[in-house]
Amino acid sequence: MSHVICKVASITPLTEVVKKVELTPQSPVSFKAGQYAMAIMGEKDMRPFSIANAAYDNNRIELHIGAEAGNRYAGEVLERMQADGEITLSIGNGNAFLQSNGLPIVLIAGGTGFSYAYSILQEHLHSKDLTPITLYWGGRHAQDLYLADKLAALAEANPHFTFVPVVEFAEDDWTGRTGWVHHAVMADHANFENVQVYVAGRFEMAKVVRDDLTQRGLKTENLFGDAFAFI
Repeated sequence: MSHVICKVASITPLTEVVKKVELTPQSPVSFKAGQYAMAIMGEKDMRPFSIANAAYDNNRIELHIGAEAGNRYAGEVLERMQADGEITLSIGNGNAFLQSNGLPIVLIAGGTGFSYAYSILQEHLHSKDLTPITLYWGGRHAQDLYLADKLAALAEANPHFTFVPVVEFAEDDWTGRTGWVHHAVMADHANFENVQVYVAGRFEMAKVVRDDLTQRGLKTENLFGDAFAFI
C-alpha cells in the first residue's frame, strides 16, 4: 500500500446520486484490479472506495461514489475533493483482486459495487485472456445501471464477455432480467464447482451469495469479495 496525493481532474454525475470522480496521481500508481483506495480524511479516518479503472491504466484513478442525501460518509469525501481540489489516497488495499487461475469468471455487482467489477472486467479484457467472463449487474431501476450501453457494446466486441443487467423494479419497456441479481446468477448456473466468483455490494447480499453458491458447489477459495473479510 502506498499513499499518493491526487489532483481532482473532474467530478461528473453518473446518476442522481452517483458521481464519477477522475483523479490524477502525482506519479503512476501500483495496484491490482479489484483492489480499493482509502481516502485519507484524518489520521485515523480512512474511507474505502473501489477503484473503477484497470490496473494497467495507472496514470489515473477513477472512483464511482454513491452519495445519497444523508450519506455523510461519502458526501464529506466529495466535499473535501471539491473544496481542496485534491485528496490523499492509500492505494492497493484488499485481497479480492483478479486471479489468473484459468477458471471462468463470474462478476456479481450490486449498485455502485459495479466499480469493483468494472476494474476486473477491463483488466481481463485488456489481457487478451479468452477465459469466459460474465458480469451480472443489479440495480433497483434501469437508470441505476449507468454504463449499461457501454457494457453491451463491450460484450458485442468481445465474444468471451457476457453482460447480464438485472433490475428489481422494471419499467414497461424493460426487456432484461428482473428480480435480485444473485437469483439471475443461480438461474444460469446449476453448479459453481468450476468457476471463480467475485462479489461487490452490500454485506447482506454478499452473505446470501456465499451461502447459496457454496451450496451449489462453489469452493470458498474461488470466492472473492472485500465483504468476506468482515462476514
